[in-house]
Amino acid sequence: MHPDVQASSPGACPSCGMALEPRTPMPRRTQYTCPMHPEIVRDEPGDCPICGMALEPMVPTGQEDDGELRDMQRRFRLGVVLSLPLLVIAMGPMLGLPLHGAWTAWAELVLATPVVLWAGWPFFVRGWVSLRGWNLNMFTLIALGTGSAWLYSLVATLMPGVLPEAFLEHGRAPLYFEAAAVIVTLVLLGQVLEARARARTSGAIRALLELAPSIAHRLDDSGRESDVPLEQVQTGDRLRVRPGEKVPVDGVIAEGASHVDESMLSGEPDPVRKTEGDSLSAGTVNGNGSLVMTAERVGADTLLSQIVTMVADAQRSRAPVQSLVDKVAAWFVPAVVVCAVAAAVAWALLGPSPALAHALLAAVSVLIVACPCALGLATPMSIMVGVGRGAEQGVLVKDAAALERLEQVDTLVVDKTGTLTEGRPRLTGVHPLGDESEAELLRLAASVEAASEHPLARAIVDAARDRELDLAPADDFDSDAGLGVWATVQGRRVAVGNTHLAERESAELSAVRDAAEAARAGGATVVYLVVDGRLAAWLSIADAIKGTTADAMGQLRHAGIRVIMLTGDGRATAEHVAQQLGIDEVHAEVMPQDKARIVSELQEQGRVVAMAGDGINDAPALAKADVGIAMGTGADVAVESAGVTLVRGDLLGVAIAIRLSRATMRNIRQNLWFAFGYNSLGVPVAAGVLYPFFGLLLSPMIAAAAMSLSSVSVIGNALRLRRV
Repeated sequence: MHPDVQASSPGACPSCGMALEPRTPMPRRTQYTCPMHPEIVRDEPGDCPICGMALEPMVPTGQEDDGELRDMQRRFRLGVVLSLPLLVIAMGPMLGLPLHGAWTAWAELVLATPVVLWAGWPFFVRGWVSLRGWNLNMFTLIALGTGSAWLYSLVATLMPGVLPEAFLEHGRAPLYFEAAAVIVTLVLLGQVLEARARARTSGAIRALLELAPSIAHRLDDSGRESDVPLEQVQTGDRLRVRPGEKVPVDGVIAEGASHVDESMLSGEPDPVRKTEGDSLSAGTVNGNGSLVMTAERVGADTLLSQIVTMVADAQRSRAPVQSLVDKVAAWFVPAVVVCAVAAAVAWALLGPSPALAHALLAAVSVLIVACPCALGLATPMSIMVGVGRGAEQGVLVKDAAALERLEQVDTLVVDKTGTLTEGRPRLTGVHPLGDESEAELLRLAASVEAASEHPLARAIVDAARDRELDLAPADDFDSDAGLGVWATVQGRRVAVGNTHLAERESAELSAVRDAAEAARAGGATVVYLVVDGRLAAWLSIADAIKGTTADAMGQLRHAGIRVIMLTGDGRATAEHVAQQLGIDEVHAEVMPQDKARIVSELQEQGRVVAMAGDGINDAPALAKADVGIAMGTGADVAVESAGVTLVRGDLLGVAIAIRLSRATMRNIRQNLWFAFGYNSLGVPVAAGVLYPFFGLLLSPMIAAAAMSLSSVSVIGNALRLRRV
């Protein structure tokens, strides 16, 4: 209540007695989640209890958290240093090296134990957690495979006499210390490569975070300037933005004028002229003028922060196709264990001497080669990269379901104003029908429209202000998104809107019908001004087609998308715009509920419908469509109703979104086919199905290399979406 009261410690306000609050808001706590299981959310870093993967920040910070990567790199380096001499000792006799004797077994034990028990310790911890909670995963298989190989070799070294004859080859038991150590080292290599690749999937969010400066120049009441961390900026603070600097928060200009580069939001390369009273957005770049701004939205409330949060939430969302993967994954690890046991039994009963040694080798190979991680990562990695790439192109996807559904869209329904056109209509004429002057009629119309957010209303109000007309208060204001607005101005009932509103007000339109139709045929929108039940004037408003709309229409047609225009404007105006853009189907003079009805009718015909719009009157249709696409320059309710938001408010973004969706879903299918195909081939080969025909038996070390590379390959394929 008294912001002038400040204290260095908590207490009570000396003026009102209320408890003092911290001036700097508490920083938002970073929460962590699993890329494969977004339902897992923790307040601290750790491992996923379901799949064992390292948890990641839900919203990446500006600096990459590489603690997991550095830990795996340390363990990998130790594994390489000790595994290389271990391989030389184990493989030496086959290479003609004179490495014989009992000492070799002890040397292998000494070299392999630190690799398995220290470098591979995280795998055993995760494997034990998976068994304890019966959430069997990749680390279950790694722990079982490497643990079995190391324990068997340990027994063979310390107590060789307890092993059955079927384990012995030429009178001694074969050792698999080098297999256990090399498997751990190769899995660590896979973890390092995977961690690096996964970090790149968050590159789009980090690029957005880097748009905001880390400090702000705050001015006190005396005008003195001090640098403060961005987190300490409060609503109402006065901030200086120097030439060439980034705007720290959202707000309005209090002093100064400059050109501001807003390309990160609008995509427009040309800087926008900004003067006192104009708005500024965080992350945009000031030109050559010095500005003083008043902070209005700070922290998580800025447009940039909302975009970052939206992108992060979408990256963590689950696509419907993931449900199939979840069903398969639930049975995958138990099936692999069964296959390993079956392979071991088959080799023990039917295999050549030493039968049990071959059985152990086959079981370990099957356990190691199967990688559920590749299957689990196939969908979320593609979604993360695809959503991030969309954000870089100004296409914000609310969730993965919208991205998946967008691929199937074959019909696009578009609004006209603000979607096909600039959305900045200008008043081109006021046509009085009585004795009142043009200026007086414009003043009355603008007085009512001042309370409306419709683009046509802004055109009328801007024209009145350009003429420096004094607007009057509007009492009893009311509106209908499909009709117009009405209110009482200085005792007179004033209504401004379309034909339906004028007829509802009992106004006679026959005298102006021909002139109004001629204006519409030229592409103008006609608005009627009714005063006390009498048609006082009609106004013509023109809205230019966006420069990129024609190109967007060409791309959509090339993609096989049927485009339909739905608009509340008059038919002549709508058909004029449609003819210029090559749109064959037009529904004009439709009410908001009619737009939703038409979308439903298209869906009943078997069409998958996307709706693109920007106004309040588009919200019902946006919500009804299979995919709602909102122009980021439009009303908040339109953005909330949509699954996709085009930050730049450009229909070209729809073509980009459809291409991105198709590329992402194609990428997901490639990943799934790779993961399924890899395991379908790898498990039988590891089990030894090729041995009777070709004498080939897959080494556990090769199985480990293949397993590690499978996950990296899936992530690498997903990263190709960054070039879409």
